Order: sequence, then structure tokens, then C-alpha cells
Amino acid sequence: MIIRYPPAIALRSNGLSTVCLSCLLKTPAAPRTVTRNFSRTSNVQASVAATPRLRAGYFSANSLLEKARISSRRGALTSTIPETSSIAISNEAPKLPSSPSPPPPSTQDLPHRRRQATRRAAATADLVLPPNTSSTLSTTASEAPPNSLRRLIPVLLSLSKPRLSILVVLTACASYSLYPVPELLSTTATPSLSPLTLLFLTTGTTLCAASANAFNMLYEPKWDAMMSRTRNRPLVRGLISTRGAAVFAILAGLAGTAALYYGVNPTVSFLGALNIVLYAGAYTPLKRVSVVNTWIGAIVGGIPPLMGWAAAAGQSATHGDWKELLLGEQNFGGWLLAGLLFAWQFPHFMSLSWPIREEYKNAGYKMLCWVNPARNGRVALRYSLLFFPICIGLCYAGITEWSFAVASAPVNIWLVKEAVRFWKLEGHKGSARGLFWASVWHLPVVMILAMVEKRGMWQRVWKAAIGQPDLDEDEEDWLEEDEEEAVLSSKHVKPETRAAAIALPPR
Repeated sequence: MIIRYPPAIALRSNGLSTVCLSCLLKTPAAPRTVTRNFSRTSNVQASVAATPRLRAGYFSANSLLEKARISSRRGALTSTIPETSSIAISNEAPKLPSSPSPPPPSTQDLPHRRRQATRRAAATADLVLPPNTSSTLSTTASEAPPNSLRRLIPVLLSLSKPRLSILVVLTACASYSLYPVPELLSTTATPSLSPLTLLFLTTGTTLCAASANAFNMLYEPKWDAMMSRTRNRPLVRGLISTRGAAVFAILAGLAGTAALYYGVNPTVSFLGALNIVLYAGAYTPLKRVSVVNTWIGAIVGGIPPLMGWAAAAGQSATHGDWKELLLGEQNFGGWLLAGLLFAWQFPHFMSLSWPIREEYKNAGYKMLCWVNPARNGRVALRYSLLFFPICIGLCYAGITEWSFAVASAPVNIWLVKEAVRFWKLEGHKGSARGLFWASVWHLPVVMILAMVEKRGMWQRVWKAAIGQPDLDEDEEDWLEEDEEEAVLSSKHVKPETRAAAIALPPR
């Protein structure tokens, strides 16, 4: 019996009926390889895929599901089914492209946090100096047509350093107003000085200050070009010739000293000329030689209050010479005001020069801010402490009321506090900035308080407003006798005045 191997089709399920059972049993079993195909989709996924997808409008009637779907898109609702699961993938509807949701704001982005960070950054930032008026005027002049009046006036104002000149004039006028005016010199109820003298004082002082500043610019245009604060000055930019600037400086100096000589007195005129010589002839050249230049500049700043005091004292002087106007017993207040301006220069300039110390160094100017930073802070603190005895001295000399010592204490404490911080940190961490602005506000506040608290001013104003009661004849006789005794007992009265007082008929 011949046994033939069944064809491959005979092994199929539909081919078993064509082979007999005996032949099938005798046929050797072919090796069978068991292969198991694993489906990539789970049974749940297959079942879900087999079911038809419901339309999106099916759940529109359910408001809770709609709210949950909206909140899930915004990221506020956390899904209980992970995104990688088969159910989430199969049921996920096609998403429209949308912008990514912004991250939740951190505590650093809150408004009050930003304000606090801004304040901290400003407190530790270096000092940014305000714009230079001379540079601003030079820019204005450069935009005007050449050889025109619109260019000449800003150039001359830039040569005179308007901001510094105004400060000089204001200190002279403040000292002039603080002089104790004798009541006999005034025709009004509130004693005052001559307004014409004040006009000549302000005009002459302004011209002298403009002359000194112009000479200063004439001396150093080469080094002004090396510094950011001064490189825009008119001589550096060539907006005016050297000869023209020299003519302006000479004419302003002559006109200023002449106005002070004929309109005020020779002593004030001499002080104005001395200020020009010291600023242009001593301070300016010494800037490249020694740090002593700062002390010379402080002396220059202390002369204008002395000029204002001498101008007021000349109206009540008997001889009018310089000894009587500057060294008399009643002139101690003028020297105190000069000392106040002298001491103020140091905390102001030491803090001002700190942020540009490298520019001073590159230009060759000998300043304490880069020569000796530790001493720079000590000097600023040392002279800041002098304002307490100076203010008390003004009260003791009878220039102001004793309440001025109390009123000026807060601003003096503020200045000393900033000076201590400047000394400890040597100008870093915003200490130079704090001391600079404290000094800027300190001077006008102290001067205004001194004028408001002037000795006897408010009593005279009160008498002028309310009126002084009429005195009886006996009281007037008593007052006249007291005045005669005061004249006779005075040591500084001329012999002619003493004889005239004796020769008066008895009452």
C-alpha cells in the first residue's frame, strides 16, 4: 500500500473529509510552531472602537459635564484617567489648536513684591548725577544759527554755570536778610534793609560768580573733554572762541566788583574780587596738584554769606571800614554763616565726586574720592558734625531764636546719619547717593528755618498787625532817659554823639 503525503490543503479544516481516518493516523505529525499574536489594543479599547462614537451634542444637555470639560481644558480640573491610557486616547475628541495657558504667577511677580524689589535696587544703586545745566545750554546753543543772539545768550549762560551762580547769590541774600537790623534805621513797623542795596548785592555777586566760573572753564578745556559731565561745555565743543570767553570773564568781573563797590561798600567789593582770584587762580590750578584744592574751594563757598552780612552791616556802621564790618562785635553771626557754608561743601562734594571718581582719576584731578577713599568718608562725616554747634552758635549770638536749634536738629541728624553710612561703606551700596541728596536738601532747609526763626521778627510782625498801645507821658520820659543812658554808657559811640546827648535840654 502506497501512502502518499496529503497535500497542504488536506491539513486544512475544510479538507479533512477527503482523507480516511486510517491514513491520517499513519501520517507523521508535522512540527507545529505556536505563534501568538499580541494585540496592541486592549479588549476594552477594541470594544470601545467597535461601538459607534457619540456625537458631541449628545452631552450638551448635561451642564455639569460641560463645565467639567471647560475646566479640564483650562487646567483647573485634574483628570482621573491618565492621558496615556487606552480609554483616554480612544475617547479623546480632536482638539483645536489653542495658545498655551500662562503659568501661574509666582510670588516674585506680585505688584507689592515688584515695588519692594525696585526700592531695594534703588537704595543700593550708585548715584546718578542730575543733568548738567551748562551741558544742556550748550546743546541748546548748538542748535541755533551761528553768530546769532540765540546762540550767544545760551553760551554765555553756560560759561557762568547758572546753577552754581544761583546758589552763591542765594547764600549771600540769606545772610543779608539775617542781619539784625536796628529799629532806628527803618521807617516801617518791621525793620528792613535797603532794597536798592540788595539789588546791587545780587547783581554784583552774580557777575562775580559768572566771571570766576568762566575763568575756570578757560583754564581746563583740555581736561573737561575727558569727563562725561564736562565734555559738552561750550569751549570744548567750540561754540565760542577762547578770546570771546576771556573777554566775557574780564567784563563780568569788572562790572561785578564795580557794582559792589559803588552800590554796596568797598569791603563787599573786595570780597567779590577775592572770590574770583581764589576760585580761578588757586582752586582751579590746585585740582591737578593736591587734594588741598577741596579746602580752597570750601573757602570760596563760605565768602558769599560774609559778603551779604557785610553789605547789611555797612548800613548801620559809623566808619564803614573793613575792620568794623568784618571784625566788629556784632559780626560774629556773619562768620557763623560763612562757617556753615564752608562745612556744607565737604559732605556735598565728597558724595558728588564718588560716582565719577574714575573720570577724575583719568583726567588727572587730585580728589580724595580716588586718592584716599577712607579719608574721603571721614572728612564728610567730620564736617557734617559741625552743623550742631553752628546752629547753636547762631542762637547764642542773637541771630535766631533758641527754637531754631530744635527745629534744625532733625535735618542735621539726617545729614549725619547719611554721612556715617557713607563713611562705613566708603561710598558703596547707595551710601553716596543718600548723602548727596541729604546735602542738597539740608542747606535750603537750614537757611529757611534760620530766616523764619530770626530773632525778634515775629514780635515785630505781631506789633505791626495788632498795634502797639500808646504810652503815657511818664512812660515816654522813662524810655527816653533809658535811651540817653544807653548812649552815654556805650563804648563805641562817637564823641560828637555823646556831646550832643549831653547837651539835650532836660525834660
